[in-house]
Amino acid sequence: MPDVSKTQAYGKLILFGEHFVVYHVPALVGAVAASTTCALEVVEGGSDEGVEIIDNRPAVPNYKVKKADEGKQAVDLVLKHFAVQDKLDGKSSLKLTFGGDLCCVSGIGASAAQTVSLSRAIDQTFKLNSTEEEINQGGYEGEKGYHGTPSGIDNTAATYGGLLKFQRTEADPIFTKKEIKEPIRIVYASTGITASTTEVVGDVRSKKEADPAWFDKLLEQYKALVKKAEDAMDQGDIPLLGSLMNENHKLCQELTVSCAELDQLVETARSAGAIGAKMSGTGRGGLMLCLTPTEEIQNKVFEALEKSAPQVWKTCLQ
Repeated sequence: MPDVSKTQAYGKLILFGEHFVVYHVPALVGAVAASTTCALEVVEGGSDEGVEIIDNRPAVPNYKVKKADEGKQAVDLVLKHFAVQDKLDGKSSLKLTFGGDLCCVSGIGASAAQTVSLSRAIDQTFKLNSTEEEINQGGYEGEKGYHGTPSGIDNTAATYGGLLKFQRTEADPIFTKKEIKEPIRIVYASTGITASTTEVVGDVRSKKEADPAWFDKLLEQYKALVKKAEDAMDQGDIPLLGSLMNENHKLCQELTVSCAELDQLVETARSAGAIGAKMSGTGRGGLMLCLTPTEEIQNKVFEALEKSAPQVWKTCLQ
């Protein structure tokens, strides 16, 4: 019977700061309860390529097909980071089985959940006694396969969980766990459109370089907004937090990273009683999220979004 290590890592929702976080300003992110699992087996003989990948994760249509090459590169980068081939006897191969209840969709941090769960499985299998920081670094290295130069926010949320304030720096990122007065009820929904983070981030960078004054104005507006959002979160001011989410969505629209499908779901959520709604993550498809102050409103918004979104979920950030 082969030795099997099975681990998990959580998905995430960016509450404030998508795209702006790339430029060294704070963002607020919450891990969701759903997770990706990784079962790792060391098999005698096995795959000619040395690694067999079985991807049983639930996903929106075409997500895993569109991301297949990036996913293979991400796995290879994590294995290289932990020097896994050096730990094998030359006659063994790896069998990786990814699963769990986190639905793969642009914006939920599915790639980071995959690379962090793989990092944990490698750590357990080869008894590396890695710290959480080292697991996070492994997840970050894998994220490069999906995103080129990731900000680090997704893998950090996947590793540490909870609600985080995150800021990228020229050195290691700075992040702190946030304590909140009461759980934050969230509904999030998918457009069904899979976007490429690398392409969208690259397009925003091109627009920034073409018109620095335009981008700097938006960046300054965002920096003031995220400070207010952190204060509102600390004080448990949910109505203000929702209003600031609406403002953040406007900034994403001005960045041109929202789209008609996202905007429509945002308006549906607000009409059904959400006190704040915005796109979350890469944009131009992917996810939107909304803030629902009570369980009754959460259920009402969920039902409204079910009528127009391919997939809808409820969660609670705490």
